[in-house]
Amino acid sequence: MVWICLLLLQTPDGMQGLADTHTFQHSWNDTKYFVHVRLPPQLEKGRKYPTVYLLDGGITYPLLASFSHYLQLGEEIPPVILVGLSYGSDRYEDGNVRSRDYTAPSTERENWGGASNFADMLERELIPLIERRFPSDSKKRIIFGNSLGGQFVLYCALFRSDLFWGHIASNPALHRNLPFFMATETPEGDPMRGYLYVSSAANDQPRFREPAVAWMAHISNQRQLPFRLKTETLDGDTHFSAVPESFRHGMTWLLQQD
Repeated sequence: MVWICLLLLQTPDGMQGLADTHTFQHSWNDTKYFVHVRLPPQLEKGRKYPTVYLLDGGITYPLLASFSHYLQLGEEIPPVILVGLSYGSDRYEDGNVRSRDYTAPSTERENWGGASNFADMLERELIPLIERRFPSDSKKRIIFGNSLGGQFVLYCALFRSDLFWGHIASNPALHRNLPFFMATETPEGDPMRGYLYVSSAANDQPRFREPAVAWMAHISNQRQLPFRLKTETLDGDTHFSAVPESFRHGMTWLLQQD
């Protein structure tokens, strides 16, 4: 059974970076998903806004909602809607199944390989709900993910390009299924369908950085890509510290595009 409950929360006192927060709870495949939505502080009547879907939203939403607020104050990016998708816990034992939802199949992990089903849930349940309830621009959907979340971003760019216009993959973790992504070649004549920004932190752990760099070289050597691609090494950053920089660099690049 699928059920959704939408609850409007009060703005926390003194927390304008987290203002206009909404939460809904979604149960699918025995998994609870919590989604937090931040609207621009001032909505213009009739205007639709680019919408950024943040994976691992229990962490990335509170981190990037305030950061995004600063970027908008400084006019580094235009007003956007943020949607943070969370499991409510960091622990697999407590329901965090990111290793299932965000990944392509792997011979090393039986629980990997749920990316297709997770993408279906986004397409059929979450995205339509967001676009019914909020002034979200369906032509400017963006997805952001770090680590395994970055792997899911690559999966969407390659295999579910209908879902998002912009893709930001921060430190994509391909260490257990790199052959799956290395075997993927983009067919010639495939029309360009969006934008993909991929970053890898210079000080990331070798087990993450080396596969990410190998894939970036592989995709960059394709004769024709189905998306406009930008890859970047973030000097001085690590696997987790890179998240704000990846968000800022990816967002400013994407939102400069026509």
